[in-house]
Amino acid sequence: MAQDNFSRVTEFILLGLSDNRELQLLFFTLFLLAYAMVLLGNLLIIVTVRTDPKLSSPMYFLLCHLSFIDICYTSVTAPKVLVALLSGHKAVAFEGCMAQLFFLHFVGSSEMFLLTVMAFDRYTAICRPLHYTAIMARRACWALVAACWAGGFIHSIVQTVLTLQLPFCGPNTIHSYFCDVLPVVQLACADTTLTEWLMASNSGLISLACFLVLVASYVLILAKVRACLSQGRWKALSTCASHVMVVTLLFVPCIFTYLRPAGTLPSNKYICVIYTTFSPMMNPLIYTLRSKEVKGSMWRLWKRCRA
Repeated sequence: MAQDNFSRVTEFILLGLSDNRELQLLFFTLFLLAYAMVLLGNLLIIVTVRTDPKLSSPMYFLLCHLSFIDICYTSVTAPKVLVALLSGHKAVAFEGCMAQLFFLHFVGSSEMFLLTVMAFDRYTAICRPLHYTAIMARRACWALVAACWAGGFIHSIVQTVLTLQLPFCGPNTIHSYFCDVLPVVQLACADTTLTEWLMASNSGLISLACFLVLVASYVLILAKVRACLSQGRWKALSTCASHVMVVTLLFVPCIFTYLRPAGTLPSNKYICVIYTTFSPMMNPLIYTLRSKEVKGSMWRLWKRCRA
């Protein structure tokens, strides 16, 4: 049958996390609290870093951009989820679904690349301290951040184009609370085997490659710290410990979700909550509680605001 004979789907129905009204109200409360923490925590980090000249090192420059990405990343899914949980309206237009899919992968992959850059920053600070200032100059930092956004855009446009070229003619029920490539592709009225493998190669391999680079950098850092146990290096290692927590929360669920074609394993929408909501919520907590400089700057900012 020719593709022109298909009646095109104009909207999708997001089944959400539960049909139980009591559970929906519970999820609404939890998502609202998590989203508020993401917004307030990451905005506080951005304001603190931007207003305190003492936080001008490349690490805090990259942390500021990570906070901005976390706000954008969570805002792609959280508002729609909150509206659906409160009102029960689960329909999303086809164009809105594709837009959510694009921005989710655009910002999400940009965050993965940025976390990899932050690991490189910590590796350079610990393993090559004499060359750190030259390697991580401000111009180089801006170039690395721009490369992260460019890489995220290229990755996302590939995913979106692969999805848009599929015909959608029948079922329109997505077994998730947001539009993502795997649950959307499963609804296509065509053989999607090749598309699924291409998407798994794209999203899954990017997640795995970034994760392996991060692991390799931590191994090198640990080897260097064992050889030189100075107080400064232990302090840098403490920063890496918090970085490892963020990386684990983000990369492991993404690798499990995307490094396989759709349908090979049942999708678990609760795992998606970890990397779409929980990980961005933990970033400000981990980085502020593990950094005396950031906590001190926040306290000075608080005193200036009260004055």
